Amino acid sequence: MTHILKDLQGELVVSCQAAEESPLHPTEIIVALARAAQMGGAKAVRIEGVHNVAAVRSAVTVPVIGITKISHPDSDVYITPTVSDAQKLSHAGADIVAFDATLRQRPFSAADIIAEIHLAGKIAMADISTLEEARQAMASGADFVGTTLSGYTPYSPQVEDPDFGLMRDLAAARIPFAAEGRIWEPSQARLALEYGATFVVVGSAITRPDVITRRFADAVAALRLDPEYNGEMK
Repeated sequence: MTHILKDLQGELVVSCQAAEESPLHPTEIIVALARAAQMGGAKAVRIEGVHNVAAVRSAVTVPVIGITKISHPDSDVYITPTVSDAQKLSHAGADIVAFDATLRQRPFSAADIIAEIHLAGKIAMADISTLEEARQAMASGADFVGTTLSGYTPYSPQVEDPDFGLMRDLAAARIPFAAEGRIWEPSQARLALEYGATFVVVGSAITRPDVITRRFADAVAALRLDPEYNGEMK
């Protein structure tokens, strides 16, 4: 499995996910998105849900990063929160299992989840929001980290752009990482690689047309509200 990270060096990974209320939520559409991403040049896909991971694994030839998203009443940890989740994703065919490795109260320790992932012969990706979380995840045995959760914890930077500062800090600390989160432009993906990312994960900007449409609609609406705009052709 270690060859997968070498093969992903400098490459694009596409996250193919959809919220429950989205028309893209059905598994067959997630599979289609994953196949389209591979056709477009993605070298791996990130997939949510055990059933979706199993379906995508049989439909694409690139590595699959598997996650679950499950709420727990006594914890804000949401991504692959339990040992059982990690086990199920591994058995479903995920090559890499990603999990929340933040320092928030959690149902299972990061070390226990990592141990389960490695027991199944898979790669452990620790989604973090700060440099200290990355250090602790690596000390617990993670194979690499992802900047996925920067901005999703109250103590990490709340910015609209990717957390390039965190990327620079991870590179300086020689912690292997994937750049993920709020990457909207190809130029941002390139910059993440220049800052030392092993690979780049892009999701909403590619596979969520509702979010993409809203960005355009909001931009158009903002122009209409501009007092200097009169609607005439220039």
